[in-house]
Amino acid sequence: MAEYVYPAIFHSNDDGTFTITYPDLPGCISEGKSLGNAISMAQSALTQWIEYLTDKKQPIPSASNLADIKITQNEFINLIRADIKDTRAVKRTVSLPKWMDDMVIEAGLSLSRVLQDALKDRLKVR
Repeated sequence: MAEYVYPAIFHSNDDGTFTITYPDLPGCISEGKSLGNAISMAQSALTQWIEYLTDKKQPIPSASNLADIKITQNEFINLIRADIKDTRAVKRTVSLPKWMDDMVIEAGLSLSRVLQDALKDRLKVR
């Protein structure tokens, strides 16, 4: 898993909402209805933006130094973190008893899905 941390500019709007932009990621913009929602939306936008750049094999820009970012009176800067998981499928060889394989086939289950679900549960990831 790769971790990325970028400064985001939160602009406070007259109606209490927030508009979020990233100085290092032109076009990466989000909005939130409250501060908590805005932080969540900022993280989601950053994650999707980095995943897009990765998928398209485009360079991921470096984060700006906080001291170099200029803001206006209705703005503040907050650092936003995105954890990017590599979701590409990999092939693994697994062994299980024949009777269990027979039951999996009979039940119409996807062994890959069952294994993924079990591992997510065991590793406590979503």
